[in-house]
Amino acid sequence: MPPHPGQAPAPQPLPGVDSIIAVGSGKGGVGKTTLSVNLAVALVKMGYRVGLLDADVYGPNVPLMLGVNAQPRMVGENRIEPIEAFGLKVISVGFLNPGDKPIIWRGPMLHQIVRQFLSLVEWGHLDYMIVDLPPGTGDIALSLVQSVPLTGAVVVSTPSDVSLQDARKAIEMFRQMKVDVVGVVENMSYFVCPHCNHEIDIFSRGGAEKMSQQFGVPFLGSIELDPEVRKAGDGGKPVVLAGEASPHAKSMYEFARKVQSRVEEIKASAPAGVIQIQ
Repeated sequence: MPPHPGQAPAPQPLPGVDSIIAVGSGKGGVGKTTLSVNLAVALVKMGYRVGLLDADVYGPNVPLMLGVNAQPRMVGENRIEPIEAFGLKVISVGFLNPGDKPIIWRGPMLHQIVRQFLSLVEWGHLDYMIVDLPPGTGDIALSLVQSVPLTGAVVVSTPSDVSLQDARKAIEMFRQMKVDVVGVVENMSYFVCPHCNHEIDIFSRGGAEKMSQQFGVPFLGSIELDPEVRKAGDGGKPVVLAGEASPHAKSMYEFARKVQSRVEEIKASAPAGVIQIQ
């Protein structure tokens, strides 16, 4: 049935895309983009067809972390061909607005760019689309939920109380928007001293797991604060490219496998489509 006047149209599935996973956080600086990029590339290495949509329009860091500096080509009638990197299909505002020039847009323009990235890009057939959201609970997340049906959302936090306070808001945001929470992942959970191999809890530890229990959502694991992860991201070669046997990538792959398993669980429990007559 057509929507009532003033009612937003129902989100439409993306043809050929099986699962859409948003990665969000309540605040910036928790490594959300690093986890989005490594999750996407890890899924590719696990044999899946994956796309990565960089919806963090204010800080589009995905091109840097993938070592890509190119502009997408127009194909067909007003269609956009995504950039490919490490077997991953990628689109980002950073490809269209390179350099240090900031994007200063109001809500309607943000909504429009999200819809264009979803509907005008030639994504092809994907098992997973990972969407890197901006931090916070603003327009981009709302636009995404209004545009396509999300399979679920991953919430990224560090163990610090400041980060956890905002992560709780992110969980509640997805719940209010009727989006399944895939789970919570604790980034920068601990640091292993390279000299004595002693684990140091720089930002405390275990807070995200306790929060996930309080909110009744799955805990997706702890990611080590590892200088090699930072070096790999700054160098444009995500750490998961080293393979699952690499000690620097092990926790990333464990995280990716938990996300994959949890997504299958969400899809298996989803009710069959029901026709509603208003």
